[in-house]
Amino acid sequence: VNRGCLWTCILLFLFSSDFQSHLLTLPQNPVIEIGTNFTATCLISNTVEVTADDLYWKLSNVTISRDQYRKVNSTALSVTFIHGISLRTGYRPEKPENLSCISFQKEDKSFSSLQCSWETTRRQTPTVPVQFRLRVMEVLSTITKDHWAEVKLSPYPFHMELEVWVEAVNQLGAAESVHLRKEAQHFVKTNPPEVTVTSEKSFPTSLLLNWTPPVNQVFVKLTYQIRFCSPKSPGWSHVPLPDINDQRNFRLQGLRAYTPYTVQVRCRDMENPHGYWSDWSQNKTTTTPEDKPSSTPDLWRTVVYNGTSERLVQIICKDPEFPNGRITRFEVKVEKQRDRAWNQSEGWKSVLVNRSEAEDAETSITLLEQTSLSNLESVKVSVVAVNSLGRSPEASLILPVKLPDHARVEELKVWPHEGQLVVEWKPLRNKLLSGYVVEWLSEGRLDWRRVSKTSNRTLTGRLDPFVCYNVSVYPVFSRGIGKPVQMSAYVEQGAPLRGPTVKLNGKPGHNEAELVWEEIPLRDRRGFITKYAVFYKLGEEIRGRTSVAVPANSMSLKLESLMGDSQYEAWVQASTAAGSTNGSHHSFITMKYAAGTIEAISLGAGLVILLVFLFGIYKRDLVKHLWPRVPDGRQSSIGTWSPDCSMKAEPPKESCVSGISVLVSMCESQSGFEEDKASLSLRKDKYTSEEHSSGIGGSSCMSSPRQSVSDSDEGADMTDTTASTVQYSSVVASSAYKGQTPGSQPQHSVFSRSESTQPLLDSEETVDTFVQEASGRFERLPPQDITCSEVFGPPDGEQLDCCQEADELQSDGRTAPSSYMPQLGGYKPQ
Repeated sequence: VNRGCLWTCILLFLFSSDFQSHLLTLPQNPVIEIGTNFTATCLISNTVEVTADDLYWKLSNVTISRDQYRKVNSTALSVTFIHGISLRTGYRPEKPENLSCISFQKEDKSFSSLQCSWETTRRQTPTVPVQFRLRVMEVLSTITKDHWAEVKLSPYPFHMELEVWVEAVNQLGAAESVHLRKEAQHFVKTNPPEVTVTSEKSFPTSLLLNWTPPVNQVFVKLTYQIRFCSPKSPGWSHVPLPDINDQRNFRLQGLRAYTPYTVQVRCRDMENPHGYWSDWSQNKTTTTPEDKPSSTPDLWRTVVYNGTSERLVQIICKDPEFPNGRITRFEVKVEKQRDRAWNQSEGWKSVLVNRSEAEDAETSITLLEQTSLSNLESVKVSVVAVNSLGRSPEASLILPVKLPDHARVEELKVWPHEGQLVVEWKPLRNKLLSGYVVEWLSEGRLDWRRVSKTSNRTLTGRLDPFVCYNVSVYPVFSRGIGKPVQMSAYVEQGAPLRGPTVKLNGKPGHNEAELVWEEIPLRDRRGFITKYAVFYKLGEEIRGRTSVAVPANSMSLKLESLMGDSQYEAWVQASTAAGSTNGSHHSFITMKYAAGTIEAISLGAGLVILLVFLFGIYKRDLVKHLWPRVPDGRQSSIGTWSPDCSMKAEPPKESCVSGISVLVSMCESQSGFEEDKASLSLRKDKYTSEEHSSGIGGSSCMSSPRQSVSDSDEGADMTDTTASTVQYSSVVASSAYKGQTPGSQPQHSVFSRSESTQPLLDSEETVDTFVQEASGRFERLPPQDITCSEVFGPPDGEQLDCCQEADELQSDGRTAPSSYMPQLGGYKPQ
């Protein structure tokens, strides 16, 4: 049944308190063991008014079905009170196990109590708890609910047998543990002994230990245990127990000279092999005395190339494995081999060692010598280490000029293990082999370790994480050093400290761009680069980025299928076995046009222009009709000449076209206004004001319009005849006034003319035609001097008012200026 359930026997219909004494439930207030059956009985006594049919049972306010009832008899009972019972469940107590007792020594070296502890194998319930009673003999005991207890014993009964056991009791039963029967001293745990350590100069490899026992041997006879260690040892070293026995001093032997050692001692009851050891004593550290070095220096070399074929060899060494003191100097001797004999020695050379006490002598490296092997067959280097008490054995190293190629180790493997590198290789089978040297180099820091020829595996010692080490294995022979085999390794890898810096290789194209990046510096890689990933995205988009995987040995990538005239952002991610790191971002804009597009457009436009130009050359007539020429007055030159002048033909200038005659009017000032009145009246018929155009192409002062007549036939196109230079003229009074009657003073009219390189307009050509018709004829003029009367005859017998021919010189003796400026070239198109 369940624990803590309430069984209730209830009487139907009758609830008067008069029936309380007639209803009884059995058992009364029971404690039930878990896992057993329980039967409850409800009895009606001292009444015949009720029977068993008037009763029913409830379990925790839940009515139990009647098919589970068992009617004992049919006696009617009268019940006036509802009564119930409460059940508490639990386990019987189990036998306590693993009873142990101990008596601790106090600081005043006394013993006053016995502490015991035990274990239970079965769980207990809170409704039926178990109590424990610790008993010592039959007279001492203590009660507790825990799994330990303490009994006071004062004074402590040494050499007296004690019997100790534990009782477990609850309402369901009781159980006892195994009885312990031992003498009282077998229960004690003493304090550690007090220890002193002494070094003696006459014994550099030993230390003398002395200690004081924590308790008088009258009460407890003790045995001792000693352990010691040095700073470089992997753990504690223990002295065998039979070597100590009941002693109070001991000499540690076989130690290393000039080495600090830490010593501890503890004790226990000698007669009880299973007694309690005391705690270890406090650490006592003492350094052994100094002695002369007992091992050779660790001699090695490094090769430095100076850019030529010459090899510079640096001779380096570490302190001997057993220096037995502070090394103050090294003595070095270098011998050169000539004709298979070692000679040409310069004797021993001393190299002082300047090293502070804080520096680790085992890892410190001293540079002894630097020599060249350019012209030598080989070099033999010998070295000894010296301390305050003597010299070490001699170490030597042969440096051949040429290393043998056939002697190399194979199948080199390097992997990390607990902060170190494990180096393993396939051993060589060579009679001249004397051992191996395992070298590791990182960021200029060099170290090495010698391995015997019978071994093919070693540890490098503690190394730094995230640092790349180049590990080399050299075979060492009696005649020299073989060539190494190398491999890089990390003790622990991490994500790179920084990513690659990416940039463009050249300019981006229309839909492609080439990205390049530099290798991450070795100190920032923190591991082997396994791959690169190039990410790029368009503009400021957060999503939609594209990634491309790149092998670790590649430092560039060409992006293709990009959009033209668009901004892209790219970056490179470097990954190791332990993580990834992104590099800096770089933005670029692709070109609007593909390569060659602008050149093709320019070439096409040039070809079109060339074709149009060639078309214009071969189809000049059509071009002239499509684009008529308009004269430009800004390109005219004006000559000033008098209307009373003669016309004189001049030969063509160098810039003029051959076969074209040029008429020049040479005008000269007349003596009076009246003399020019007739000529002015003639011009007045053609002009409407004192200053006006001559009617482009018309004549003035008997000069005809200038027409360039080609050497072609008279039936040539008129367009060719109008493409010559045209003279423009106007009559200007000498006074600066217009539209006024001349005064009494004689005034001279000035006829201004200009030349234009522009062709005539249609209206101007019409005027020329009119003049030609008025003159009555049109002739080709030969290139000779003629007068205006010879060119144009007077119409209908009129007498022309011809200017008088001017003298060659003016009255002041200077040559009269020409009123007609020569034509500087052909016409210019509109």
